[in-house]
Amino acid sequence: MRSLTPSLPRLASRAPVFGRAMAFACALAGLLGIASAVAQTLPDATPAPDAGQGAEPGFFTGLLAPSRTYLLNDMGGLRTSLGDVGISLGLQETSEVLGNVTGGVHTGADYDGMTEMSVGLDTQKAFGWEGGIFNMSALQIHGRNLSTDNLDNLQQVSGIEADRSTRLWEMWFQQSFYEGVADIKIGQQSIDQEFMVSQYSSTVFMNMMMGWPMLPSADMYAGGPAYPLSSLGVRLRAQPTRAITVLAGVFDDNPPGGSFYNDSQVRGAEAWGGAFNLNTGALWIAELQYALNQPALGDMAYGDRSPGLPGTYKIGFWYDSGFFPDQQFNTQGVPLVGPGNTGNPLMHRGNYSAYALADQIVWRPNGESPRSVDLFARVMAAPPDRNQISESADGGVAVKDPLPGRDSDSFGLGFGVAHVSSALADLDQDIALITNHAYPVQSTETFIELTYQYQVAPWWLVQPDFQYIFNPGGGIPNPLNPNRIIGNETVFGLRTVVTF
Repeated sequence: MRSLTPSLPRLASRAPVFGRAMAFACALAGLLGIASAVAQTLPDATPAPDAGQGAEPGFFTGLLAPSRTYLLNDMGGLRTSLGDVGISLGLQETSEVLGNVTGGVHTGADYDGMTEMSVGLDTQKAFGWEGGIFNMSALQIHGRNLSTDNLDNLQQVSGIEADRSTRLWEMWFQQSFYEGVADIKIGQQSIDQEFMVSQYSSTVFMNMMMGWPMLPSADMYAGGPAYPLSSLGVRLRAQPTRAITVLAGVFDDNPPGGSFYNDSQVRGAEAWGGAFNLNTGALWIAELQYALNQPALGDMAYGDRSPGLPGTYKIGFWYDSGFFPDQQFNTQGVPLVGPGNTGNPLMHRGNYSAYALADQIVWRPNGESPRSVDLFARVMAAPPDRNQISESADGGVAVKDPLPGRDSDSFGLGFGVAHVSSALADLDQDIALITNHAYPVQSTETFIELTYQYQVAPWWLVQPDFQYIFNPGGGIPNPLNPNRIIGNETVFGLRTVVTF
């Protein structure tokens, strides 16, 4: 993702950012305090132990039991009490170590991590308002990024790599209508939670592009309103038939609010997620989804029918009304290199892309078995004159319950391809012509990933991972040795996810 920068803000600029982050953390703590106070006023739904019954089990009792969904369990009854009034709490820590043993600018390893906290409110349970959901979430991103420090690749090796920050992520209200057939969501949203997403690739693989794809990561402002960013907007969803779902939304296109080349994740107020920019372009996006062999919305079973293997197919389109720089020419219509060049690119009004994706189960023993083999594929394209990446594709296979007795484990083998636009490749040729020296012409970067998710307990996931990256950056010079391009990269990683 182009917006991930290798450096942090200068020390002088951290004080106000830290103050805002602390204020935001205090606000969240206050909300939790209120929720706890409300819970304490409720009658205890848990029967008190009788004289012959022991005290509540200790923390380590049943620590890895299949019935223990959270590390902190029911938090002494707090989760249940809050749930009775429609309040849900979420706290999850993702930590990982990734290292490249070959290729890259240099070899080495980095640690990075992300803590996510969320508070949800069901308005029906809270105060009788049917169909409403409020959600607020925050991120604490720590560690370093291997892709930035060592690899200089396009398709980042981890889906949690981002600039270090403590930030608001999402804050929205959703209202459903017609018994859930339609709903509207308003507020600060990260669109990678709903648009362009494959349910099989995004939940299994570690590479960032298996979640939010490569093309919008490179071509939208700041990589788009996707993790760790979000934008103000409105999203509509409707299910006109059993099989068809329509998603459409409009969002601010530029979370940090700067120019295209000044779109850092930690720019100004966006350092804590509070820019709430509405002063640039609009991002319009629509997606049509077709569900094959799946029950209707709200159904729990198929009744007496014996359907085929389920799948989901999506096509979509997005349009950004902002201005985007030409990849080859300046405002005078000459290449962006050479003597006397101003460096001011020709600006294009608007940008757009079309995409399609498929998720399909191709085998499972029977309808009740957790074991299945799932295929996924996604392709998208954009105009080459104003975009770094003109085409991207990814796909693979995910196997659930891959080994006997490992119902909750998953195995995945996937790939991703990012094709550098012809305009940017032509600019490389212009550099070679003007300097009269050989210069690498960018083309395509490809990666493969092999991964296994081992579910130690319902609250604890451990995931070893292997990735190999061909032609990193599409074939760019090594900044430490400009006469050579960056070599192919072998990356090993280990991730752990703990749900508190």
